[in-house]
Amino acid sequence: MKCCTFPLLLCILLSGCQSSDQEQAASTEPTTTASESTPRIGFSALTLTNPFFKIIADTMVEAGQKAGYEVIVVSGDQDVNRQTAQIEDFIVQGVAAIVLNPCDSKAVGTAIQKANAAGIPVFTNDIKFAGDEGTVVCHIATDNYQGGRLAGEAMVRLLGESGGKVAVIDYPDVESCQLRVKGFREILDKHNEESGAAQISVATVLNGRGARDAGHAAARDAIQAHPDLAAIFAINDPSALGARVALEDAGKQDQVPIIGFDGALEGKRAIRDGLIVCDPIQFPDRMGSITIDMITRYFKGDDVPQEILIESELYYKEDAEADPELAGDSL
Repeated sequence: MKCCTFPLLLCILLSGCQSSDQEQAASTEPTTTASESTPRIGFSALTLTNPFFKIIADTMVEAGQKAGYEVIVVSGDQDVNRQTAQIEDFIVQGVAAIVLNPCDSKAVGTAIQKANAAGIPVFTNDIKFAGDEGTVVCHIATDNYQGGRLAGEAMVRLLGESGGKVAVIDYPDVESCQLRVKGFREILDKHNEESGAAQISVATVLNGRGARDAGHAAARDAIQAHPDLAAIFAINDPSALGARVALEDAGKQDQVPIIGFDGALEGKRAIRDGLIVCDPIQFPDRMGSITIDMITRYFKGDDVPQEILIESELYYKEDAEADPELAGDSL
């Protein structure tokens, strides 16, 4: 695989300036309760059933410990009401900072606003807050738009000569997935505008909620509605693997290829085993460690950029076969 351009991107982004309000807040020490000697960071993940978010959480716990923090991890279980209650609980506990994968990119704003009022800085990773209420210090994520464009390029390579109908298994409540689909569709539109190009059309966009079961149901519906379906783009590995099962149930696993997104271990295995064609892969471990680094910088009073984006890379079968993470992993 090609080398990631992240180090250069990070250096550029770190030259950004924060607002005067942030500078004033950053000059304070992390909040602690009277009974705690170690400042705590509260992390509400979108879900811990998806290995991707588990890696973020585990990395934050490890990096936090090295930086002198205790990281408290809870799962929002894709429920914004549950996540709101978790944020309120973090506020009561007097955590130093709060980190979120928003379960709803807009609706979580009221809870973020409450944390702001309590003087607790809020950070997000992977999923960006897109609401009008509340302020987030820094967002750390994959460049999902760039990754979506990579998925579109892979789809054009797959269907460019023949064209055909594509189903998109989406998760429209989540801003990161919106960006993936946007980038994906832009590349398809660009291809379709070329003179004499075989047309690749998005026949349907269905909500797979980023989960295997929901992805299976969405793909089943797409297959039934479009018997001539040529391919599927799924916004993450769990929904891609759910779609694969739906294709196998319909006996179409050899007719309808799948392009996923993430590059979690189970996704890499699926690519190696020929169940998924490829993924734009993410780096959740970097996401977790950079989040802790930004929190540390914030409390030191250093400049913290509003956003840090990590480029994704396309990952095919040949990459899986050479991947040390899969070495010794049986087929």
